[in-house]
Amino acid sequence: MNPAQPHDQPPVCDYTDSDYQATFWDSGERRYEDAVEEIALSRLLTEPGKLLLELGAGAGRNTPRYKDFERIVLLDYSRTQLLQARERLGQSDRYVFVAADIYKLPFVPGLFDGATMIRTLHHMADPLLALQNVRKVMQENAVFILEFANKRNLKAIARWVIGRQKWNPFKPDQVEFVPLNYNFHPASIRRQAGEAGFELEKQLSVSHFRSAWTKKNIPHDALVGLDAALQPTGSWWQYSPSIFSRLRAKGPSPAAASGSFFACPICSHPLPEVDRNQICPGCGREWEYRDGIYEFRINPQI
Repeated sequence: MNPAQPHDQPPVCDYTDSDYQATFWDSGERRYEDAVEEIALSRLLTEPGKLLLELGAGAGRNTPRYKDFERIVLLDYSRTQLLQARERLGQSDRYVFVAADIYKLPFVPGLFDGATMIRTLHHMADPLLALQNVRKVMQENAVFILEFANKRNLKAIARWVIGRQKWNPFKPDQVEFVPLNYNFHPASIRRQAGEAGFELEKQLSVSHFRSAWTKKNIPHDALVGLDAALQPTGSWWQYSPSIFSRLRAKGPSPAAASGSFFACPICSHPLPEVDRNQICPGCGREWEYRDGIYEFRINPQI
């Protein structure tokens, strides 16, 4: 992971040339986490739709799970992750691959009737700004599935109580445990989601048994079943490492500009969806289309 700083905004986490998909997911080490996250998504994303924005799509691990949407836009800051996703998913008009920054989303307002952000908010130094940008490109009443890393989990509480951890898991501020990796307090994320224009509808606690010992000593199916049984407790209390929320975009959203799909991340001028390079009429910046990926990073490194 490489931090990148496009202009005057929070830094972004760049997975360019990372072997994250292979070492973290494909190796099977995280089979339990993957399985319980699939269950959480199936419980929260229950409405069909036309156009879904998958924020932090990476190599497309979750993309096949969004079966009820006609089209899916996979957005990630890393081109190499998106190239892996294209190889994984194959070429299809159903998928749109976009290299861009969540702080500078390159879409016209009110475009999407669904969105997901899984294992991505924990890289956001300014989560409120990220959530506000997501809300801008969503339609009124669109559903948004948000996952975040919970600082108030049982392991963190135990470590703090016995003095092996300095930061207090009950305080509302976010904690950066390694560069550009943050844990958040559930109450703080609920508040910021509300400030960004979302209403919380349902919440699940996920990955209760995320430890090497439990995954080694308890059969996989039993572990997944236990977690599935405990997930609904997220409606009352949140003490697991991962929290999944179904949010609803509230308040009016501007209608997407006719004939436009993208918007210049520099000047916000509407742009069409065309499979070629295009020059923004507003600021003159040329945006590249290469290898099936739309390039909308303001300061790309690769």
